[in-house]
Amino acid sequence: MGEFKLTTSCVKSNVPTLKIAFMKTHQSRHRLTARLLSVALMVAGTFATVAQQGQIGARALTPQEIKDYGLPAATQTSGGLFTVGLGQPVYLEAQVRTTVAATNILGVTWELTTKPIGSAAVLEASPITANMPIYNPGDRGFYQVAPVDGRRMLRPDVTGQYIVTATVATNGGTLVLTCEVTGATYLGNQTCQLCHSGGFLPDMMTPWSKTHHATALTNAVDGHYGTHFNQNCIKCHSVGYDTNPLAVNGGFDDVQAQTGWTFPTTLTNGNWLAMPQSLREKGNVQCESCHGPGSEHATSLGNVSKISVSFSAGDCAQCHASEPYHVKGVEWANSLHSEATRTPTGESRAGCVRCHAAMGFTDYVAGLPQSQHRTAYEAITCAACHDPHGDPVNPSMLRTVAPVTLMDGVTTISNAGKGALCVNCHMSRVNAATYAETTAGSGNFGPHYGPQSDMLAGVNAVTYGKDIPSSAHGEVVENSCVACHLQNVSASHPAFGQVGGHTFRPGWDGGTPDDKSDDVHLTGACVDCHGNIDTFNLKRADYDGNGVVEGVQTEVKNLLDKLGRLLPPLGSPTVTTAASYTRQQLRAAFNYKFVYYDGSYGVHNVSYAVGLLKASIADLTGDANEDGLPDAWQIQYFGSAGHPNAAPNATPAGDGVPNWLKYALGLDPMVPGVVLPDGVVWANAGPTAGGTDTIQIYTAAEVAFNTEVGKTYQLQAISNLGGGWQNVGAPVAGTGNAYSFVTSTRNNAQQFFRVVSTP
Repeated sequence: MGEFKLTTSCVKSNVPTLKIAFMKTHQSRHRLTARLLSVALMVAGTFATVAQQGQIGARALTPQEIKDYGLPAATQTSGGLFTVGLGQPVYLEAQVRTTVAATNILGVTWELTTKPIGSAAVLEASPITANMPIYNPGDRGFYQVAPVDGRRMLRPDVTGQYIVTATVATNGGTLVLTCEVTGATYLGNQTCQLCHSGGFLPDMMTPWSKTHHATALTNAVDGHYGTHFNQNCIKCHSVGYDTNPLAVNGGFDDVQAQTGWTFPTTLTNGNWLAMPQSLREKGNVQCESCHGPGSEHATSLGNVSKISVSFSAGDCAQCHASEPYHVKGVEWANSLHSEATRTPTGESRAGCVRCHAAMGFTDYVAGLPQSQHRTAYEAITCAACHDPHGDPVNPSMLRTVAPVTLMDGVTTISNAGKGALCVNCHMSRVNAATYAETTAGSGNFGPHYGPQSDMLAGVNAVTYGKDIPSSAHGEVVENSCVACHLQNVSASHPAFGQVGGHTFRPGWDGGTPDDKSDDVHLTGACVDCHGNIDTFNLKRADYDGNGVVEGVQTEVKNLLDKLGRLLPPLGSPTVTTAASYTRQQLRAAFNYKFVYYDGSYGVHNVSYAVGLLKASIADLTGDANEDGLPDAWQIQYFGSAGHPNAAPNATPAGDGVPNWLKYALGLDPMVPGVVLPDGVVWANAGPTAGGTDTIQIYTAAEVAFNTEVGKTYQLQAISNLGGGWQNVGAPVAGTGNAYSFVTSTRNNAQQFFRVVSTP
């Protein structure tokens, strides 16, 4: 019968699964497919952890990478599929878990164990250089390319299946990886539509026909895209275009050579219809542009193992990653979407994959029950948000722009435009009204990461029964999230590729987090309402009450710091929720995390963010009117927190000592003390023999200044202006917060102060 080996393998969806590789000649392999499939299904659950130790990956290679890494200009690009046209490359990688230390890998032995009759194909050296990482950024922290002989290239030369084995030798044994590559020829959509136009299978052709992909070459040669389009552009506007002499596979260039068609000298209406019919059948971006050539899939009556279904961004980036005009793939690679963590994926995380994995999100949008959501990992790639088959209703091929109801069960976001797609994931996953009142404290307590939609709408946080105001961004910004986070950036912009577009970043720190001077803020979407501004950190009001009007982001950060110090561990700005938190503290902690996880520090909704933080601070301190004195203390002595005599600076005892100082000292504000010239206050009945009733207060002055991270500050003083400044204390390292220095004025000595800073 042959030999069974437990292996890890690649599959057509580019998602690692467990297979049983049957080492047998190609003549008998096909009739055993059903038996092997049943065996694989039986063991898949048992050995799932083994399957994660490694895989053979098919690496995408984009035009931009060929340029950036200095590869020969004639190097063939790849979408990273295991179904390829004859003469086109599959760039194979032995990808091993990072837990298998690189120093333990001794080498890789590659073998082309099975190939079609008549094939002379061999495994060749890969042009992918050692300094080129795994293509998908989200895979790089999980897999590593085996450092010794980890890459090979295969060019199928005969249609059929090729099985490749990579045996990874380590200090602890061997890891056998296998994959199957399908070599095929291009047929064109006239064949695909025989099955995929409705009936037994869903209609993919009708919605696709309404996309820009469907007319990508039609409109180009007819002059609708301008005069820049030329023969070299056809590669990404057609099926199977590859001028490598080995790539004879029925692609556009092969049919062009057969028909003798030449590129028109003038781009104008009628050029498309003047092309030979056989050539038009290979024109535009069709099914095989993304799924690979379909001859083997079609002749096997739709065998899905002989066509590729990939959610990898590389499939799109083979065309959409070529600066300066086609940059979506380059931008995406610099986004956090490309690095989505694997932790919330896998068989036990069906409730998480709706937002943490590309396939899981598409299943969620399609309305499938959670139990049917695919749990395999893939980052948030192009195909997660955009349906390649198109939709006749949604703009930009977005999977959905339908209204979304937030987890409070009341608020429905129906005016977000294109940003409605983002709302599906960028919202809190809990109902604050019940969650904050019933959930026990723990390290995971709080709203789910990314409650931006809730913040934008000004809902679903702890309001303490108050009417927290809301800013207008959620109502007046067309397309909401998209307007600010996908702004166009010209190729000449110094932050091109780092901000805007599909980086989804409206700002960038210039690569130097501690240096604010090179920060970039894309304020183009703001100027219509806010005027000619160049920063998100606009000055509006003294929200944090420190007497200085700073930018809204600075003010909100200061309020977060203030609230954080009121929560355990007390005095520290860091909030670490735990089981020991009281219900009152948990309510405040929920709002702290709500504002912090939003990440905009007030830009999305400054009124709501500030209102939540102030309400939380007031609840913890008992200071609802936010005047700095606990309401209970004011009511105790004055009957009302709003009584004129209850004001912090009032001196109802007539002794010149304000209420705020009486409160700080624990004194009765209605009982006068005796003020003496040396600054000693005698309170209550005066000093006793033992002096226990004497409280000494020496007059003082405070020097306060704001600091920035990365700078050092030195306070200096002088009695008379004119030179001779003296350092006061040690240098102070900037923390981003205000620094306070208190100096005695008991002896009435005249002093002038200044602060000098160094970068």
